[in-house]
Amino acid sequence: MKKIIVVLVLALLLPALKANAQWVQMSNGIYGGNVQSLATLDNYIFAGTSNIPEGIGGVYFSTNNGTNWTQTALINQDVYSLAVLGNTIFAGTYINGVYLSTNNGASWTQTALNNQTVESLVTLGYTIFAGTWHNGVYISTNNGTSWSQTALNNKFVLSLSKDGNNILAGTSGNGIYLTTNNGLNWTQTVLNNQTVHSFTTLGNNIFAGTGNGIYISTNNGSTWTQTALNNQYVHSLDVSGNNILAGTAGNGVYISANNGANWVQTALNNQTIYSLLALGNSIFAGTELYGVYLSINNGTHWDQTCLTIKEITSLAVLGNNIFAGTYTGVYRSTNNGINWSQSIFNNKGIICLATLGNNVFAGTQDYPVNSGGVWLSTNNSISWTQTALINQWVCSFTSNGNSIYAGTEQGIYLSTNNGSNWAYIGLGNKIIFALTTLGNYIFAGTINHGVYITTNNGTNWTQSLFSNVLHIFSLTSIGNNVFAGTAGYGVYVTTNNGTNWTQTALNNKSIFSLAALGNNVFAGTNDGIYLSSNNGATWVQKNQGFNGNPTINALIIANNYIFAGTKGQSVWRRDLSEIIGIKNISTETPSAFSLSQNYPNPFNPVTRIRYDLPRAGVVRLAVYDLTGREVEMLVNERQAAGSYETVWDGTRFASGVYFYRLTAEGFNETRKMILVR
Repeated sequence: MKKIIVVLVLALLLPALKANAQWVQMSNGIYGGNVQSLATLDNYIFAGTSNIPEGIGGVYFSTNNGTNWTQTALINQDVYSLAVLGNTIFAGTYINGVYLSTNNGASWTQTALNNQTVESLVTLGYTIFAGTWHNGVYISTNNGTSWSQTALNNKFVLSLSKDGNNILAGTSGNGIYLTTNNGLNWTQTVLNNQTVHSFTTLGNNIFAGTGNGIYISTNNGSTWTQTALNNQYVHSLDVSGNNILAGTAGNGVYISANNGANWVQTALNNQTIYSLLALGNSIFAGTELYGVYLSINNGTHWDQTCLTIKEITSLAVLGNNIFAGTYTGVYRSTNNGINWSQSIFNNKGIICLATLGNNVFAGTQDYPVNSGGVWLSTNNSISWTQTALINQWVCSFTSNGNSIYAGTEQGIYLSTNNGSNWAYIGLGNKIIFALTTLGNYIFAGTINHGVYITTNNGTNWTQSLFSNVLHIFSLTSIGNNVFAGTAGYGVYVTTNNGTNWTQTALNNKSIFSLAALGNNVFAGTNDGIYLSSNNGATWVQKNQGFNGNPTINALIIANNYIFAGTKGQSVWRRDLSEIIGIKNISTETPSAFSLSQNYPNPFNPVTRIRYDLPRAGVVRLAVYDLTGREVEMLVNERQAAGSYETVWDGTRFASGVYFYRLTAEGFNETRKMILVR
């Protein structure tokens, strides 16, 4: 009966073909990332981000004041610094030196300074200065083709700034050095015992942000005076009109209208601010974990811009609510991911989420120590209460009836009263990364020890799927089958409750998440999403629309969509009727192979394609352009005999003539279709 319901629902969805037949990022609300540097070139704003903890660092740009951000070609890098020289933008990275782009980030070239950690960059005339870890300052006068180490060659240089024709270098613990001859000689100023993170200038005044507040010099660094902001760790500085802006550690942005004599804390008052950029009436603040904020009224009000590089650890659904767990708390959407709001539970690292009845459970990491455990919300994340399971790193959940099971770094716990009490049920020396139930069976996926199974609520456990398959990241079930996602060995399946396991055709990926619907299994991997409709015999990659092939930490099916929580690209969704795509539309066996003309034709932008298979076999249906280049694979799997229908969405393609070709068991046929945009 369950399979019939699923088929009927999908059949009803088919007529309403979506114009967006690919993954779409749900960017309005789950914002984040460590933004360590900001720069501007023409109408572009560039943001250099960290690869930790989000896992998708590099450089992003916005051409509409932060309303939207696009990742440039420089990815998977820790970008500590940015600078602009003419039409060239330079990016200083962790370990990999300096990169440059002359086309607004469409492509990047690594310069000759390729093995240093570059904390700071500044330009003076046609010279670019790079401040490095432990090796001082390097200069280049030919756009990075070659670099020379200056006389300041043994310091940890955190910040650089220009003052007229002079260059200031802020160091770790040794204060400020000054050069008046492009680095040939350096002189330590009297501010010689501070860690200096940032500089800015206003008129004849130089401001230095340190671990002990802000210092000001009115005589080119000969003397320094501490300003009134003397108890803050200042990461960043900039000037907006006649105002000085200061970004601090943990206390947000301060502003001074009188050269530092007085400071006022702005409304952005509880964040660590790594970078500041004033542009006209706009002030951009790059934060730790929370992306970029924008103020257009000198800090009275701030809006978080949609730099959507948050890492999503887990997803859950309850009615019309979708919940997303992050390392900075829980977010909720009530409109299928279009908008998200952060709950008051915003200071915990969320590892897993689950729902049972009207309750939402959140498993947290035990960092800092004694802060982990299970939390409960009975009102859709408006408020949260800590349950009796405390001081544990909670990695996974599953439920069965009124029981909820929590997999921790110290075994498995069971609650039958919504967390008021928890009972330990075994595997205390195992890290439980995944859980699922099938009837009275509980399957536990562990780190280092494969899968364990119990049929009596943990009184006894049997080890299963061990050998070289040690790490189990995910589990799910379809019918009588259980699928296990492993580290590096793909997906395994058991059809006899774990007595035997078979490696599926997806055999060389790390599988961080699994989800099932009807006969379809979705696998979230370190290489995007794969789909199998035949118990793993074949898999088709379904990454259309993603930025590259992201790591998929979480998958959930809800409200006719499949949602994907990524490592560093927040939440994406895709229409179920489109991603499953291939529908068996008849139970009768056709008498011959055939490929029907697509309909409608011409089309804009979606069309249906029907084909008949008189016998089972491997089927391949692909779309080609006029040059014969394959532009999209629609079907590539083994299928049973029957009549099938799939859809093709031409949203991403130009108007024109295309061809689609069916290959199956010696049968080949090609037809023409016309996309009109």
